[in-house]
Amino acid sequence: MKFNIESRKKLIVCLVVAVMACHVMAQTSTTEVLLETTAGNIRIALFDETPQHRDNFLKLVKEHVYDSLLFHRVIKNFMVQCGDLHSKNAQPGQRLGTGDYNYTVEAEFRVPKLYHRRGMVAMAREGDRTNPERRSSACQFYIVWGQVCSDARLAKVQERLDAATQGQVKLTPEMIEAYKTIGGTPHLDGQYTVFGEVVEGLDVVDRIQQMAVDDYDRPLEDVRVLKATVTKDVNK
Repeated sequence: MKFNIESRKKLIVCLVVAVMACHVMAQTSTTEVLLETTAGNIRIALFDETPQHRDNFLKLVKEHVYDSLLFHRVIKNFMVQCGDLHSKNAQPGQRLGTGDYNYTVEAEFRVPKLYHRRGMVAMAREGDRTNPERRSSACQFYIVWGQVCSDARLAKVQERLDAATQGQVKLTPEMIEAYKTIGGTPHLDGQYTVFGEVVEGLDVVDRIQQMAVDDYDRPLEDVRVLKATVTKDVNK
């Protein structure tokens, strides 16, 4: 049977979705959060393997901290970031990125189970020089987009990881296959805490990451979280 170009594209999309669904099932999640944004809805499952990050994120959502905040930092083929407290009433062209609470969350690295493939959600943080323990921001998070990686690129990434983590983070065959087929940002593994995953609305993330931005990586057209709600909570 011969496939036309459109049929092949649809088949590829279905295969990618199927692979991602298998990965989602492999993780443990008892909680979910819905982000209703001006670009569309994004539903995020939070992992039980990172309880401090899960509980902190749920607390902030229940307190309506994310309501009206912007996706203030967007880098095409890399990630989209939200959670700057200063972004709620930000003026056009205002540089953002410093709005945070005065506490941090202890790192919860769970590599190789949780890693930076496309669609994963992780917490931002201060750099290693001022934050050697790699503790997470209280409220700023990002959603991974990244790129599909070649074997050659992954080999270079492994060298970079060896230097950054003293050889403690190794790309497994499963991780390598995901980065070669789904994509992501493997150079961040073991250095930023992954605590959730987009289970619906990855197309919305795609639209956001393609938006035009200014010199500070802020979208020229504001993308705002209208409302964040907990839609699944085992503790309720």
